[in-house]
Amino acid sequence: MGRVRKGRNISGWLLIDKPSGMTSSTVVNKVRWAFDAKKAGHAGTLDPDATGLLAIALGEATKTIPYVTNAKKSYSFCIKMGAATNTDDADGEVIATSTKRPTDTEIIEKLKTFQGETMQVPPKFSAVKIDGERAYKLARAGEEVKVSARPLLVSKLILIERPSVDTAILEMTCGKGGYVRAIARDLGDALGCYAHVLNLRRVWAGPFNLKSCITLKTIESFAKTLEIDQFLLPLEEGLTDLPKGTTNAEGAAKLRNGNSAVCFANADYGDEIWASYDGKAQAIGHFKSGEIHPKRVIIQ
Repeated sequence: MGRVRKGRNISGWLLIDKPSGMTSSTVVNKVRWAFDAKKAGHAGTLDPDATGLLAIALGEATKTIPYVTNAKKSYSFCIKMGAATNTDDADGEVIATSTKRPTDTEIIEKLKTFQGETMQVPPKFSAVKIDGERAYKLARAGEEVKVSARPLLVSKLILIERPSVDTAILEMTCGKGGYVRAIARDLGDALGCYAHVLNLRRVWAGPFNLKSCITLKTIESFAKTLEIDQFLLPLEEGLTDLPKGTTNAEGAAKLRNGNSAVCFANADYGDEIWASYDGKAQAIGHFKSGEIHPKRVIIQ
């Protein structure tokens, strides 16, 4: 028999404004402990020094994580020009410097070349896997790290403010897998001045935004109490980017057993949808001939 997980069968989404200096996994573990939840996970890693929206799923909501992870995300970040680092952020070792400082116009024009469908090389100090190993582990061990370029959709990348001749505040909206540190690095190279990230804040991701976030301190103050559940958002909030269908009581019973069921949805044949009964998500699957064929069954 497999190991039985301890904790409560509680499901939903919690939006945390992640503090700087803490890994995303650490935040998830603290939240899981505070809620005494059996299962928890997050929808997109933030670097330890980064702040902002960290969407955490509890229980059955973890089955909806891919639909938030794959959604577009928006970031506000400050870059420092004049120096490149081996980590592409302020924590790394300076590996190149320049006295050149671009004008606002030069920055604005160069940012346009990063928008649309592009190829991006993730930082060497990143969680990208190379032959089964995380790139950052290889880099820390002093090994030569060659990270392959990956496709990235950048919907928006603009200059917001120029606090000083050395710094610039940018805003970016991108698809899954985008690295802000790589944007800073590549922009600095393109401008001939070198650059790295000073600070970074995630503003929104898919259906979730920073305005709905609460602090980790708030959660810790309600830890292990029934009142803590008031901060959870419904599991269904993570599915708003998918078409919704409805089923009946008989269909819900079939879905719980992993079988296809009648579903009323405004969707095309083969579309991925989610089915609801009595206001609760029952399954995620593909719509075919008036039925949903489940690939993820949700028990709540």
